[in-house]
Amino acid sequence: MSAPVTVVLVHGAFAESSSWSGVIALLTEAGVAAVATPNPLRSVSGDAENVRRAVEGIGGPVVLVGHSYGGAVITEAAVDDPAVVGLVYVAAFAPDHGENALELTGRFPGSTLGETVRPYPLGDGTHDLVVDRDLFHGQFAADVPAADAAIQARTQRPIRDFALGEAQPAPVPAWKTLPSWFVFGDADKNIPVEGLRFMAERAGAVAIQEIAGASHSVMVSQPEAVADLIIEAVRKLSA
Repeated sequence: MSAPVTVVLVHGAFAESSSWSGVIALLTEAGVAAVATPNPLRSVSGDAENVRRAVEGIGGPVVLVGHSYGGAVITEAAVDDPAVVGLVYVAAFAPDHGENALELTGRFPGSTLGETVRPYPLGDGTHDLVVDRDLFHGQFAADVPAADAAIQARTQRPIRDFALGEAQPAPVPAWKTLPSWFVFGDADKNIPVEGLRFMAERAGAVAIQEIAGASHSVMVSQPEAVADLIIEAVRKLSA
């Protein structure tokens, strides 16, 4: 591959772009170009279009990295885009056509997210959802220092409930045609670890890294492990 690969990081629900700060610092040290693009968290199809525009603006080969709901977004955004050469899922959904985040979460036991989410009506019949700030640390980021988790709780971006229930649009999701890598923790309380394993194995991932004791906020608590897997993907795809 002649042009260098750029990593585009896509945050998920109840997070925002600064959740990638530790990972970006490590990628930069390794000489890997990386940007975190904002994710509106309104709908899979609309959010994917936002990522497509970011990829187009880079003008070279890209590895898309998605966290949580961001995995559904990159799965759609990469479809039929020749600039995208690989996918990295960080505690993330990798839905098949017709699946959605809510259904995949409930398919396997272990998620306690529903008990901590608070809805706010938007006036169009849909709702914005946030994780209760007082419960955020234990639910979302149990292995992150309490002071840091408190900041995450107060900077989280709400997600529209429609986005979590929207069926994956593309008939052939991108993980069926592109190489993928998966990293997640076995103490994830948002997406059941059994579900994360299922999606990684179904995708035929090049590598699956499961981190003992890591929470859903694995990119914050374990930036070295996440960055190392991304670097592995970039180097393999650049060879």
